[in-house]
Amino acid sequence: LPKTRGTPAAAAVRPRAAPLPMARRLLHLRSRLQALAPRLVPSRQYMSDMRRSVFLDRLLRSLRSEISSCRAEPAPRPPPSAAPFALDDRPGEQWVRLRRAFGEQQEEEVRVDASMVDGAVAPTRSGVAAEDGGPQDRMHISVHVEVSKPARPDFALKFECSAWPEEMDVERVFPVRRSGPTPEQQYMGRQFRELDEEMQTAVRDYLEQRGVNDELAAFLHTYMENKEQTELVGWLKNIECYLKK
Repeated sequence: LPKTRGTPAAAAVRPRAAPLPMARRLLHLRSRLQALAPRLVPSRQYMSDMRRSVFLDRLLRSLRSEISSCRAEPAPRPPPSAAPFALDDRPGEQWVRLRRAFGEQQEEEVRVDASMVDGAVAPTRSGVAAEDGGPQDRMHISVHVEVSKPARPDFALKFECSAWPEEMDVERVFPVRRSGPTPEQQYMGRQFRELDEEMQTAVRDYLEQRGVNDELAAFLHTYMENKEQTELVGWLKNIECYLKK
C-alpha cells in the first residue's frame, strides 16, 4: 500500500504575535510621560498666576490713564477767601468744616460742616438738553450749621441747609441739648417751609448776620469743585499704590 503523506502538526505552526493595542503601549509609557509632563504642560498654578498678572496689568494701565486724564483737565478757578471763617479741610475726607466767632464779645461760635456735592436737581425748564445750550443740573451740597455759646456748653442751635450754586436754603432748625436725647429720638419740629413766613424771614436774617448766606453757598461750590478733582486723583493713586504692592 502506498504511504500516506502526513500533514505538519498544528503545534509546529506559530502564528505571528498581534501588535499591542495603542492603549497598552501608552500604559507601558506612562511613567515616562509623567516625568515629561511638568516640563511640557504649564501647571494650573502657573496659568492662574499668568491670568492674574494680565488682569492686574490691564487695571494698572486703566488707572494710570485715568490719572493722566484728570491731570490734563484744566484746573478749576481758585475759590475766594473763606473769611470770616477759618477753613479746616482734611485730605481724603468728603466734608470740610468752617468756624468763626461772632458777637461783640465773641460770645458765639458758628460751625459749618459742608459735604462735597452729594446730589443734583434737574433744571426746571424742560425740553432743552444741557448739551444744546439748555440749563445745567443744579448741584447740591448738604450743610449743617451749629451756633453755640461757651457760656452754655450744653446747648446749641442747629440748622440743616442746602447749598445751591446761587443760594443757601434752610431746611430745618432745632435746638440741641448735649445731655439730652439723640437727634434720632429728639422732636425736630416742623419743616422750615411749613413755618410762618415771618419766622422764616427772621431765621434767614439770623443766619445772614453770622455769614451763612448765598455768598457762602457760592464759595462752597467753587471750593468743592477744586476738592473733587484733588480727591479723585488721590483716590486713584491710592488704589494704584495698593495694587502695585
